[in-house]
Amino acid sequence: MEAKDQAIEVWGELACFTRPEMKVERFSYPVITPSAARGIYDAIYCKPVEFRWQITHVEILKPISYIALRRNEVKDRVPPERTVLRWMKGEAEPEPLWADGNEDMKGRTQRQTMALRDVHYHLHARVHPWPGFEDGLQGLEMQFRRRAAAGKCIYQPYFGCREFPAFFKLLEPNATASPPQPVELKIGLMLYDVFDLSRPGTNEDRPCISLFPAEVQSGVLRIPDYASDEVLKVAGREHSC
Repeated sequence: MEAKDQAIEVWGELACFTRPEMKVERFSYPVITPSAARGIYDAIYCKPVEFRWQITHVEILKPISYIALRRNEVKDRVPPERTVLRWMKGEAEPEPLWADGNEDMKGRTQRQTMALRDVHYHLHARVHPWPGFEDGLQGLEMQFRRRAAAGKCIYQPYFGCREFPAFFKLLEPNATASPPQPVELKIGLMLYDVFDLSRPGTNEDRPCISLFPAEVQSGVLRIPDYASDEVLKVAGREHSC
């Protein structure tokens, strides 16, 4: 059985899909990345053991517009998941991240952000079952559609940064949809994802960066399959994609 297209409409006031080459300041790609789009689908419905989302294309519904912001960012990082779970179970004393630091704490810093404003997309994806779960494809699709139609999500979807919420609604197959903007844009190499999508992931997985040559034609960004030769996998020192 072939996976069917699962389309949603998403919109929000602000978005930032940071280019990985920007080490300190944030500068957004002009359009949502496949990894950010996958994150929105995961926020609505995900079963990492059974399947992953394969983004197929993105339709840009509003003109691309940037806005310059200065944001406070905490320098410290959230500890590993196992540490957070110990805090939740009461097995260890929680250690907060302090916004105002001193000689012993990192505190916060102000950073420049070139973000997108008034973003609006149609996202298209399909369910990619992992081996052994192919027979459950139709059930997975139906569960996603029920949740998306009811506006349910596991956590609030966001556009790149958690403070930029994304709102969504399910697109029915026969519904009249807004046409994409007449945008023609060669983006160059764009971030595809930061994890290895060739197999089910675990909490211990190291980052596995992948890129692809991105081009917007008639307002549509086509996303190749992760297994495609168009997707460049960047192997790290201790992990190979």
